Amino acid sequence: MTAEQIAEAIHARVLGNGDVEVKSAASIESATSESVVFVDDPKFLDSALASKAAVVIAGEFAAGKHANKTLLIAEQPKLAFVRALPLLHPTPKTSPGVHSTAIVDPSAQIGKGAYIGPNTVIGANVVIGERTIIGPNCCLNSRVRVGSDCIIKTNVTIYSGTELGNRAIIHSGVVLGSDGFGYVPDRTTGKYEKFPQIGRLRIGNDFEIGANSTVDRGALDETFIDDGVKIDNLCHVAHNVRIGKNVVIAAQTGVSGSAVIADNVVVAGQVGIADHVIVEEGAILGAQCGVPSNKTIRGKGVLFWGTPARPIKQYLKELATLARLAKK
Repeated sequence: MTAEQIAEAIHARVLGNGDVEVKSAASIESATSESVVFVDDPKFLDSALASKAAVVIAGEFAAGKHANKTLLIAEQPKLAFVRALPLLHPTPKTSPGVHSTAIVDPSAQIGKGAYIGPNTVIGANVVIGERTIIGPNCCLNSRVRVGSDCIIKTNVTIYSGTELGNRAIIHSGVVLGSDGFGYVPDRTTGKYEKFPQIGRLRIGNDFEIGANSTVDRGALDETFIDDGVKIDNLCHVAHNVRIGKNVVIAAQTGVSGSAVIADNVVVAGQVGIADHVIVEEGAILGAQCGVPSNKTIRGKGVLFWGTPARPIKQYLKELATLARLAKK
């Protein structure tokens, strides 16, 4: 593509030769004379301009810079670069249809343009939307509903009654709708009796979940995840949890039963959220922090740290106080 074509697609402004051809996207370090790179911090602009790249996507801070390269000026350079990537590195097309080794129940409804991969099992009364791709060795149990334009990778298991919206991306090894961890002790015998998990799991649009992560169904009601949620690899979301819009959860995080995470929350890696916790809108939970049962985390844009989680300013003051006491 030419720089002009890329600029038009990502809504950027061209400074320099718009006819320069670009064949790949790259980092500043690995760029070639046919690459486009991005810089969203002025301190890296000189490095980008000194690289081998043909085109640099940058912010307004680069507009007045004398450059020997074509510049694409964008309000959000990194976001513009992300939108340029699929233009230069398109995902290989999958032809619609059902592989000969797949097992599809006659009652299942497969949308137009959908693809069912090798050895995949589609249960009774499953509904799969248009253009959805389901990879090899997956199992969709009865009454599962999957929206349109979803991508389900290899070895994914979706339990009965689970409902997914449109444009979901489910990575390999994910299990959706499995039983929650619920048991009732018998005080007479000391044994634990399973609390039947008869609820369901419902997930909105534009959802992505990383490899080997799990989300449990509700015990009696439902586990619900709203639109735009992104969950990393190796995460666990327990039964009856409710997660709001545009929440980001990093790897190895565990969310216990009946916790509520409001819109636009950011959860870093290895965070532990106990049962019945409420994390209010826009809060940020730092890596490895822990939130005890029934606690409410409140503070839009506030970073919380430590166990029990508290605002990082308070946490650092406490650490400093302990250090002084230790010296004494």
